[in-house]
Amino acid sequence: MDHSQFEGEAFEKLCENTYSTGADAQRARFEEITDMHVDIFHTSDVQYYSSPGRIEIVGNHTDHNGGKVLCAAINFDTLAAVSDRTDGIIEVKSKGYPMLRIDTADPTFSVTEIGTSTALIKGVVDYFIRSGKKVGGFSATMTSSVPKGSGVSSSSSFELAIAEVLNVKFNGGTLGPIFKAKASQYAENAYFGKPSGLMDQSAIALGGVNLIDFANLEDPKVERADWRFDDLDIYVVATGGDHSNLTDDYAAIPHEMKEVASLFGAKLLCEISPDKWERDKQNIVGKISERAYLRAEHFFEENARVELAVRQINARDEAGFLGTVTSSGLSSRFKLQNTYSPAGQNHNLENALDRVVKIDGVKATRVHGGGFAGTILVFADRAATGVDNALALMFGDENVFKLRIRGSGAIKLDL
Repeated sequence: MDHSQFEGEAFEKLCENTYSTGADAQRARFEEITDMHVDIFHTSDVQYYSSPGRIEIVGNHTDHNGGKVLCAAINFDTLAAVSDRTDGIIEVKSKGYPMLRIDTADPTFSVTEIGTSTALIKGVVDYFIRSGKKVGGFSATMTSSVPKGSGVSSSSSFELAIAEVLNVKFNGGTLGPIFKAKASQYAENAYFGKPSGLMDQSAIALGGVNLIDFANLEDPKVERADWRFDDLDIYVVATGGDHSNLTDDYAAIPHEMKEVASLFGAKLLCEISPDKWERDKQNIVGKISERAYLRAEHFFEENARVELAVRQINARDEAGFLGTVTSSGLSSRFKLQNTYSPAGQNHNLENALDRVVKIDGVKATRVHGGGFAGTILVFADRAATGVDNALALMFGDENVFKLRIRGSGAIKLDL
């Protein structure tokens, strides 16, 4: 197979823009997926699509109550080689996994497919059809650098890759990022069986760093931040712990926030103005658990931190931004209280947060994502030496993921 398209200045520039790396770091992935595609589907007429992972920067457990989140796409991605077909069938072969096959004429939900990638493809297709959009068949070979179980949304990255192929091939590339995010969320909720919010998919669809206000879930407001902190390294660190018995811990957070909202005559905390909260919050003391009260307080303070962080990014106030990230982490730990679960019976997150702040060059830390077990987010001075080794020694090299912010969302690559 001819790999000449992966040489030269154009490919070098594509890799720098998409992955923040030189072409040498990505060339083998493109060559491998191309050869796989030719071997499996017997065609060299291939287009390439890339769908990133994501991080949550500030805005921990706010989206489910209509709050605000500052999130970003990252330079780990699902990479797909795609070719046309005319029979309405979608076939997807991911490296290391069996072939997936669905008929776009019949994306019927099946309980036996809950929790599978087939369900995700079907769900995206069904959302397009229900929304009056066009669908059709294609063949795709995929590989992913988005690490599973690291809290950077490998499943959402896969969903958005499917949505973007359908967008470009059958809808002229006219569908906006929030539509594609909703299609992907629908696939997770209705087909895959996971009650996810819209934040993960929106971050991946939008690309870059964005404030997303979920007060109106049908039409979330998006404000893009002008990220220029190129002197910072970003790490997601997997601290260990099992999520399987933590469902009740996760569910309790939105439930308790909604309990507080009900005392104000509202369904969600976003329906209560910050001024009303400050004026009347003392009236609910004793009517709700202390933890529920603190979690509501975290919600309002975290929304304000999201807005502050965007202003700091746009003003190039790096020290202020890092302070806001740290404040978010402390609020999650002591008010939201999602860094330890008695059910999980481990202190991995708390211990990790206490240890990493002692590393020379680390500038800010916080829990990343749902919490209770899992991952932390670390910002460090890129000029500092030893951060990589220190994190690897603490957690194992396989559990430390060094990231860059990616400006583009799920896209067709210009090759």
